[in-house]
Amino acid sequence: MVLKKSYSAGTGKYQIIMLATITEDGVVAQIYGGEKAHVGAIALSIPGPGAAAPEKVSCSTTVVPLLGHKDDEVARPVAEELAKTWGSPVVVVAGIHVDNANKEDIRKLLHNCKEVTRELIQELNGLKQRERIF
Repeated sequence: MVLKKSYSAGTGKYQIIMLATITEDGVVAQIYGGEKAHVGAIALSIPGPGAAAPEKVSCSTTVVPLLGHKDDEVARPVAEELAKTWGSPVVVVAGIHVDNANKEDIRKLLHNCKEVTRELIQELNGLKQRERIF
C-alpha cells in the first residue's frame, strides 16, 4: 500500500510545499517552494544504531546537491529526521529558490520547511500508533 500526502506552509514567495509518498519500507518527500521550484539536491538517509551509542538511532546519509545549489541544507536534516521517525530509508528531493534572498527570506523559508516536516512527522507518528496501516 502507498499513502500519498501533501503539506503546505507560508504564502507567496515563502510558500513551501511538501509532497510525501509513504510506504511501509520508506518515505519519499519532495520539498519545493519560493519563486522557482526545482530539483536542487537529493538526500538518502538510512536509519540504524549509532556507532558511539547503539541504543540511539543514527543515520547514514548520502547527499547530492546540484552545482551551485544550497538545497542540501534542507534535504539532509529533513531526510535524517524522517528516517529516525519512520525507521526506514527516506529520500528527500529539495528545490527552493528566491532571487537575491537575504537572511530574513532564508529564515522564513526554513521555518516553513520545518512546519511541513513537523506535519509529516505527526502523520508518521499517528501511523506508527495505529501499528502502521499497511
